[in-house]
This record gives sequence, structure tokens and C-alpha cells, in this order.
Amino acid sequence: MKIELAESYGFCFGVKRAIKIAEENQNAATYGPLIHNSKEIARLDQDYKVGLVEDYKVFQPGDKAIVRTHGIVKDELAKLKESGVDVVDATCPYVTKPQEIAQQMSEDGYDVVIFGDVAHPEIKGVKSYATHDAVVVTNTQELEELKLKERVALIAQTTRKVEDYMQIAEYLIPRHKEVRVFNTICNATFENQEAVRKLSKRADVMVVIGGKNSSNTKQLFNIAKENCYDSYHIEDEKDLDFTWFENKKLCGISAGASTPDWIIQNVVDTIEKRVNS
Repeated sequence: MKIELAESYGFCFGVKRAIKIAEENQNAATYGPLIHNSKEIARLDQDYKVGLVEDYKVFQPGDKAIVRTHGIVKDELAKLKESGVDVVDATCPYVTKPQEIAQQMSEDGYDVVIFGDVAHPEIKGVKSYATHDAVVVTNTQELEELKLKERVALIAQTTRKVEDYMQIAEYLIPRHKEVRVFNTICNATFENQEAVRKLSKRADVMVVIGGKNSSNTKQLFNIAKENCYDSYHIEDEKDLDFTWFENKKLCGISAGASTPDWIIQNVVDTIEKRVNS
């Protein structure tokens, strides 16, 4: 069986930047998981003594707090700084941008609509920057229940599928006098999604590697599943089931933006060793 990696996969710019920041700030703690990959978080704790704190109130004056790639709520960031905590901001620049857009558009009198998961930390942060609040939706049905102003600003979670975002935009445009649509889906998401789409159309079996709570990994898996019925989402090589590969000729592999190379290589090596030995 041939094993083929997608043309684009794994760590994106924002994650690489955050990992580097964490490695350069030993004996600190991240507020919330730095990235959505528990294995990499465990490595940072073990090798660099970078811990994990889930409640910002735990930090004391003089402590070093690393802000996760997904960003945090605006008021919590302000309170950390006011309390004398040494804040190291590892928020991905692709996430900072929609935060800025939400604030500016809200101040300019637009109703801000965010396409994404209301429970996701990135969206909680972006929503908090809208000075007059914002609404979060996942589909056009939810829009039907809203009474929005004539002027609307639309923002997307950085890891969402472009096709789904376009449906939201197409619903809003004919129903309002002015709709500002901001392309806040990051380049790495575009590239990874297109690469997994192309590969899954040829593969007999697809393995998508990434954290179970990783939004962008779930999107990659959903795309793979659309084109290749035998598609599986795993966190590492321990999740592999070797019956998946029986009588298969091409195994395609992709990985989410928070999946480190060492986990991907472990998966490839394990499949190669067990299936092709």
C-alpha cells in the first residue's frame, strides 16, 4: 500500500509562532490550551516547564501568562495586565485581525455577525471585541430568526470552510442595504482544505491527524469523508486500527494546523511498519 501525504498539512504559521514563543518563555503558563493538541501541550510542559492554567484569576502579580493562539476575551486580557501579570501574547495574527474588525465595525454602527462555533475560544474572544455585542451563527436557518440592522458586517472563524461561509454571505447580501464581508479564513486553512480535498478523491483510505477538539482538524476530516468513505480522525498512532488498511492501495494522510511533525511521522512510520512489512 502506498502512503501519500497531502500537499499542505500540519503546523500553520500561527501555531509555529506560538510554539516558539512558549519555548522561549520557560517556567510560564498558558491561559487556556496554547493550541488544540494535548500531546504538544504535554511536551511543552515536560521539556520547557510551560504549564496550563484554565482560570485567569489564578495568575498572581509577577507571574508570566502566555495568551493562547486562539486569543482570549478582551476584558480578561485587560484584567491580567491591570493585575501586574507579565502577559506574553501568542494570539495568532490571523485571529487578531477579526478581533480588530469586530471592534471597528461595531463602533461604526454595523451589526456584527460571526460565522463560527459560539463555544470555541477564538469566537468567544472575537465576539468580546464588538462594542455593541455580536451574534454568532452556524447556518442560514439561525439568521432567519434574527432582526439585524440595514448595515451588517460579516466575519468568519479562521478555520471554517469557505463554501459554508459563502452561503451565509449570499443569504445576507440581498436582505440588507449594506453587507461588509471580511475574508478572515486564514491561508493555511484554505491550502490544507484544498489539499485534503484533492487527495481524498484519489485515496482508498484517509487518515486525518489532530486533536479531537481541533476545529480545523474536524473540517479536514469532514472534507475527506465527503470524498472517501473510509476516512478516520485520529490523535496519534495509538488510535490506528490496522483493519482500515486491508486491501487498500493508497492511504492519504493529512493533519490539522495544531499537529506537530513528530506525531505525523510516528503515524506514517507505524502504518508503514505494520502494513507494508
